[in-house]
Amino acid sequence: MAAQVSAKRILVVDDEENMRHMLAAVLRKADCAVDFAANGAEALERLDQARYDFVLCDIRMPVMGGMEFLQAAGERLRDCTVIMMSAYGTIDTAIAAMKQGAYDYIAKPFRPDEVLLTLRKAEEREALRRENRALKERIRSYEKDFQFGSLVASSRAMSAVFELARKAARYATTVLVLGESGTGKELIARGIHAEGPRAAKPWVPVNCGGIPETLLESELFGYRKGAFTGADRNKKGLFQEADGGTIFLDEIGELPAPLQVKLLRVLQENEIRPVGETRPERVDVRVIAATARNLEEAVRSGRFREDLYYRLKVLTIVLPPLRERPEDIPHLARHFLARFNAKLNKQVREISPAALAWMLEYPWPGNVREMENVIERAVLLCEEAVIQPEHLPAELGAAGGGEAAVGEAVSGLSLKRAQRAIEKRLIRQALEQTGGNRTQAARLLEISHPSLLSKMKAYGIAL
Repeated sequence: MAAQVSAKRILVVDDEENMRHMLAAVLRKADCAVDFAANGAEALERLDQARYDFVLCDIRMPVMGGMEFLQAAGERLRDCTVIMMSAYGTIDTAIAAMKQGAYDYIAKPFRPDEVLLTLRKAEEREALRRENRALKERIRSYEKDFQFGSLVASSRAMSAVFELARKAARYATTVLVLGESGTGKELIARGIHAEGPRAAKPWVPVNCGGIPETLLESELFGYRKGAFTGADRNKKGLFQEADGGTIFLDEIGELPAPLQVKLLRVLQENEIRPVGETRPERVDVRVIAATARNLEEAVRSGRFREDLYYRLKVLTIVLPPLRERPEDIPHLARHFLARFNAKLNKQVREISPAALAWMLEYPWPGNVREMENVIERAVLLCEEAVIQPEHLPAELGAAGGGEAAVGEAVSGLSLKRAQRAIEKRLIRQALEQTGGNRTQAARLLEISHPSLLSKMKAYGIAL
């Protein structure tokens, strides 16, 4: 039985008229549209005029042979599958053609069925490639919702943060990042820089609370030789180092009042004045500031300039604490587990339901940074394949909820019963957070919609 090929548009490139006629008869019988070229030069003209699914190309031809055609066609063959033909070919010839982008090679003389079989195989390969591309695109789209820079999350709250950060990345607008210690303020700022047009330019992080007040001005704006005792040369400041890129001013709430005035001028005029310099110097710097302090309260008490505050908060991103998004905890736990397995060369496979229950009930005052440290400690201490509560700091269990939450629904030491209890609890939380939207809840839980419905029925959760 002859191989079947779905209707395609094919270009046959061969200097022998008899070969062109034979291939035309075979391919048209298979419902393919066929065009012809007598050499590589004519084939290039055809490619400029029409799009082809396949090209059947001889290697030896006058004017321009098949190998020269492959080189000259380049990107014009990007969406086209090329099959080479020759009566004089060798294995080396076939390998050389495939290195130039050909999919396969047929030695002349060949039976009609050989051509159709080769086309069918190529068609199946192209279908698989399209499916792979579509799958990769879906995966990228899925990961996009749950990752920004090196931050990972699955909660609706963090998805909204990521979306706002992606919008901020496209512009040079000043951004103010607010959030408790350990929520990832620097990571979100770094992601904004990395995903924007300044990604190839400098990224300069500064901890405004970590530099003595007497040195902070010269660190930020630089100084001129002789400006003060010990200034024996000109020195660039951090704003100059960040020229063209992004400066991240962490703990902006700790900035002394005199420097608040100077920073305001930078934001308004794009100018700095190094210590000891009489004339201002222009800089092109994108400013992202962050703080864990309540700046509105600092403005009311006179500790922070109101005009600077409003100049900084052109776009504000608020990172919610981990205790307000417990659905991110399993996702983060897996992420950190994989990271520290690689870093510490360990093979810890998973986190037990009882240990996960501790983590779900703990309030995480140190937020994601604290959780990262806890998982690193657990991976380091764990000598088995599963992290258990004894591998976690005692204060997680002392928070009380972990053991109680599992104990209410589980007796004995059955991991299966513990896992069912935790699953039921997480499903209820996801449904509450999404207002009963089962599709959104399934997405938060990282399971399919049918799987969610099945679990809801099994656990007696109202559909």
